[in-house]
Amino acid sequence: MKKVKYQLIIGLEVHVELKTKSKMFCGCSADYFGKEPNTHVCPVCLGLPGALPVPNKTAIEWCVMIGLALNCEIPLFSKFDRKNYFYPDLPKGYQISQYDQPFAVNGLVNIKSEIRNPKSETNSNDKNTKTIRIRRVHMEEDTAKLVHQFGAQSARLQLPSRQYRDGGQAKRKAQNSEGFSLIDFNRSGVPLVEIVTEPDFESATEVVEYLKKLQQIVRYLDVSNADMEKGEMRLEPNVSLRSRNTTNTTNKQILPIYKVEVKNINSFRFVEKAINYEVERQKAILESGKTPVQETRGWDEKKGITVTQRVKEEAMDYRYFPEPDIPPIRWSQSQISKIKTQIPELPDKRSLRFQKEYSLSTYDSEILTKDKQTANYFEEAVRVGKTHNTSPKQISNVIINKKIDIDTILPAQLIQNILISMQTATINEKELKKIVKEILGKNQKAVEDYKKGKVQVIGFLIGQVKQTIKLSLDTEKVKKVIEKVLKTY
Repeated sequence: MKKVKYQLIIGLEVHVELKTKSKMFCGCSADYFGKEPNTHVCPVCLGLPGALPVPNKTAIEWCVMIGLALNCEIPLFSKFDRKNYFYPDLPKGYQISQYDQPFAVNGLVNIKSEIRNPKSETNSNDKNTKTIRIRRVHMEEDTAKLVHQFGAQSARLQLPSRQYRDGGQAKRKAQNSEGFSLIDFNRSGVPLVEIVTEPDFESATEVVEYLKKLQQIVRYLDVSNADMEKGEMRLEPNVSLRSRNTTNTTNKQILPIYKVEVKNINSFRFVEKAINYEVERQKAILESGKTPVQETRGWDEKKGITVTQRVKEEAMDYRYFPEPDIPPIRWSQSQISKIKTQIPELPDKRSLRFQKEYSLSTYDSEILTKDKQTANYFEEAVRVGKTHNTSPKQISNVIINKKIDIDTILPAQLIQNILISMQTATINEKELKKIVKEILGKNQKAVEDYKKGKVQVIGFLIGQVKQTIKLSLDTEKVKKVIEKVLKTY
């Protein structure tokens, strides 16, 4: 029986925590990571009766800024909605989010790929460039964090008793049971931006390329650190397979009738592994004549597999309705324009400028613009180096190849180091010959090897001469003197 060839279809949902000082709808500190559990809370983020939300203006403007950086349209009317579901990490029984009128829609990001995207007319002429469509960028509040402990692990867990109002009785009861879960509400209510793509990815490699670019953009905007180890950027691929060349009467590709969402992955490496695992799992199900269940799964990094969490909900299951405690938000074009002026030069544009303005290669430009701090450092060094006739290429070579610590070496010091390394010591040939003879006298084996045709020992001897003189010398001059002296042996 001939096996069916399948095409991988992936859409992405990425959650990015904003680094505002306060939470999304209250005045609690949003700097929660590593703090004692349940200490950054108030009646609003705990969902206590009568508490009313007040939107964080900065967080909303930053969400719009992300949308603009991703080439999105910004509707002049938007609103918040209640997303209803019951889970312990949601104190109110609903999450304040956005449903049908988000802050940003219809964007795009270009990534490097060997596979062209046939769905968009905006592809670059570069055959290695593919356009990923952004469906929406919306604002919501983060949930509380759950810590699950099971079996023997729960008995070993040490928890500070002061976290409990009963002086530790809950802890002791939990540790005596087979397992338990703890809730930390410090994260509850932290501003969270969700960025949703169309199902345009066709490989795990493309997904990782996009995610790295997205992380780079939000860091350039300085709206999030996007540190995945701290949960500030969480990755959720929707993965499905379809038979290749599946078309309808309009000759358009048909999406599969199911999709599997893998939740809360916190590294590029794990998202790649999770996608590749899902490909093999779903392929086996399809080849057995069945259809994979539409569900939410989690990534078990210890076992290297995805595991079932719950059957996938549809929008209707969440019973969305407009948030009654927050008025709709109406923008003017001048407000949008003002936010747009706050967007810095983004990495792709900056890389192209580096190539044009400083005559750098694509490779060097991409490395230098990988993060904003390095790019700024390079440009400041170029400004200083201009007065010393130090070229941008010389500066980029040192930064890239020497792996300069930009936190400890100032740009001016970098230029001084380059100038010193370029200086060559003046030494007359007679004195240089004398030193070379002394070196050869101490390295008879190298002399014998050279006579046998092992000319590579010249490099060793040059190094010995430079080490002895301890000055920057013209390497070619030293080489010629050594070869001249060796002929006399």
